[in-house]
Amino acid sequence: MTVGDRETRLLGFLAEHGWHLSDRAVLAADASFRRYDRLRRGVQTAVLMDAPPEKEKPAAFLRIARLLRTFELSAPAIIAADEAEGFALLEDFGDRTFTVALAEGADERQLYAKAVETLVALQRRWRPETAVELDRYGIEELLREVRLLTDWTWPALQGNALKPDIAAAYDDAWREAFARLEALTPTLALRDFHVDNLMVLPQRDGPAAVGLLDFQDALIGHPAYDLVSLLEDARRDIAPKTVEASLAAYFAALPELDGAAFRDGYAILGAQRAAKIVGVFTRLDRRDGKAGYLRHIPRTWRHLNRSLAHPALEPVNAWFAAHWPVDLRLSPAPQEAA
Repeated sequence: MTVGDRETRLLGFLAEHGWHLSDRAVLAADASFRRYDRLRRGVQTAVLMDAPPEKEKPAAFLRIARLLRTFELSAPAIIAADEAEGFALLEDFGDRTFTVALAEGADERQLYAKAVETLVALQRRWRPETAVELDRYGIEELLREVRLLTDWTWPALQGNALKPDIAAAYDDAWREAFARLEALTPTLALRDFHVDNLMVLPQRDGPAAVGLLDFQDALIGHPAYDLVSLLEDARRDIAPKTVEASLAAYFAALPELDGAAFRDGYAILGAQRAAKIVGVFTRLDRRDGKAGYLRHIPRTWRHLNRSLAHPALEPVNAWFAAHWPVDLRLSPAPQEAA
């Protein structure tokens, strides 16, 4: 399908639901193939999501949005949708993401406390029987993601592919660490739970005061994953006192949690996520020509280095010490300058 054909179909979708005469302006486009426009029709607004199903997961987004709303959490209401085409009209939460609010001077600790409250509510209200169609965020998927580091960043820095025996040792080290994740009961992991995807909704109370976005990749995973996403953000530095307060609030709200097992999982997934992100940001430059993400790689390496110091990651730390020493954990030069 050509771009023109898709636009014609999109206009037909808007006409079917009475929004074809609305004003339309780009709201957001990101590292994915999704696009969001804001529509205005008099005093009414809506968000148009254009997510080509051959490249994105519109049906998953809509399914998770409906599920989150049954938990009385603020996923966007679905005004209309065509899952087969990947079009949807969504409730408009406005423009004040947590990122915007922080840039405006909002209190960091208070915002993160709200995010933790919402995450706790999600995990308390989750019941396995409510989404049996969701896949597990299991060892093979976690392993596939950490290979992004060796598949993309290693050759970008070293100029050659990882030798097969060293790659196999890398996999073995991670498998040993990931086995520890089985110690806690899995829950719904939204997987992109961070300030760019959280909205300030002051007209709502409690956990619903946080709007949730970008959750189409949700899976059944370890309860630490979303907290790691929030507190080890690849795009911004968070005050250590905010991190400490957020962790304390999380544990206080879930006193039944096995704290030692959770902290093991938090470190393992912090390392896993950091390895994945360094690889993804390298791929965005090398494959997609999006060099802007490279500036976040030094911060993400720092997250990885800190996590590797945890005892639960001893085999992975040993692999890095032997094959990828700290002074070589760098950000690749942009593709055009390489």
